[in-house]
Amino acid sequence: MPQPSPPDRGAPAAVCMRGIAKRFGAVQANDGVDLTVAAGSVHGIVGENGAGKSTLMAILYGFHPADEGTIEVDGRPARIASARDAIALGIGMVHQHFMLVETLSALDNVLLGAEDGWHLGRARAALRMKLDALIAETGLQVRLDATVAELPVGERQRLEILKALVRGARILILDEPTAVLTPQETEQLFATLARLRERGTTVLLITHKLGEILALCDAVTVMRAGRVVLDCKIADTSLDGLAEAMVGRRVQLGRDEAAPAHALGAELLNARGLCWRDALGVPRLDGVSLALRAGEIVGVAGVSGNGQGELLDALAGLLVPQDGELTLAGRRFTPAHWLDAAGARELGLAHVPEDRHARGLVLPFPAWESAALGQQQAYSRGGWMQASAMQADCATMMEAYDVRPRDLALRSAAFSGGNQQKLILARETWRGPQVLLVGQPTRGVDIGAIEFIHGRLRSLRDAGAALLVVSSELDEILALADRVLVMAGGRIAGELPIAECSEAALGRLMGGALR
Repeated sequence: MPQPSPPDRGAPAAVCMRGIAKRFGAVQANDGVDLTVAAGSVHGIVGENGAGKSTLMAILYGFHPADEGTIEVDGRPARIASARDAIALGIGMVHQHFMLVETLSALDNVLLGAEDGWHLGRARAALRMKLDALIAETGLQVRLDATVAELPVGERQRLEILKALVRGARILILDEPTAVLTPQETEQLFATLARLRERGTTVLLITHKLGEILALCDAVTVMRAGRVVLDCKIADTSLDGLAEAMVGRRVQLGRDEAAPAHALGAELLNARGLCWRDALGVPRLDGVSLALRAGEIVGVAGVSGNGQGELLDALAGLLVPQDGELTLAGRRFTPAHWLDAAGARELGLAHVPEDRHARGLVLPFPAWESAALGQQQAYSRGGWMQASAMQADCATMMEAYDVRPRDLALRSAAFSGGNQQKLILARETWRGPQVLLVGQPTRGVDIGAIEFIHGRLRSLRDAGAALLVVSSELDEILALADRVLVMAGGRIAGELPIAECSEAALGRLMGGALR
């Protein structure tokens, strides 16, 4: 990753927020927050889920009015009552969940809302010229005539950045920009941000990933419980210092080298020769074989899109392969009679999906209903669902897994990403599964929740469960796994015991080298 350059100490502040306060009902989201961001710098804003950082940026971008406080942009007082006001002041924002219309071309997504006249042909031609110049200047390569549905995640993000820049953004807010990117896409994004800094763009970077803050940012502001608890130059802090400021205590991440070795138990799952081709005939699983034994965590590493998701789906009974076989709890399954999700649960297999919004939760449901998904049989009496029992169990789960706030009736969508993930993990592990499949266990999750989730996964392993953990974060694989499988092109490119694993060794296998 590009290394941060020291900001110009004489540079004027691009943004100065003073005494910002914002309350939502009983929740004090921001409590007297001060933030000063030097022009032409990359400024990190970090904190646990619910710390108030996204609310602060939403106020700066005009999504929410502040209850108290003042804002200056480029040294002048600014009244920002809407996103239109922010854009007029040269502020742009790229949201964690992209604001794009998938059926329109990339060019028309940028044009949308900024047509500047009735003649769309002329507006489109003029916009294409501006975008071509911006692409050449910034390196933000995007296929302008492709529909958004055709673009991979990294290219969609570049499109969002271009959309902000072409509208004159000199101050760019990025909300969790690497949450859904591969390591290679993250490298490309950071190289782009370094170029934007060189051309004088100010970047405010909201992220949970402290390594990225140290690698890219010039300064950092840490928030906790709605307040600023640390504000300093990057040279004056460290990974441990940032983590402790975020959580309010020392955080134990990485591998627990002091943990005693444990013996493996019986084989609980065995898959042989799994093959699956998509609707276009592209092989997504190509002869994949693996076994899971009691008392181990098997990590699956690889660049996203190399079959990891399809492997989880096949093992969980959500996808039927065209070839291969599966043995689970002594029962053998073939494509003609494949495992289904309900049967998997009855045989002691639980699944934490990669996409918690699409598959893990029903977002409009209250927490107590999402906590019972897939568990309906346990709460059914004579065809009637026992709401009181579901609510009682959800309350216990939320306490045991530190889900915040402890509000059973709160819509699932209203919880932060980390608390949504803890609720799903609580539900899937509540009845003591023998086999647990976990996709991206800490994607978009803050450092305190990462420590908690990793601890729970290790506890399940130590209690005799077999875990298969798919993660795009090599640090996470190295911290959790007892052995590692690497997938490339729908195949197992290699298998390594954890003692032989390093980022370099795994990276070679991820690139397609076979072992």
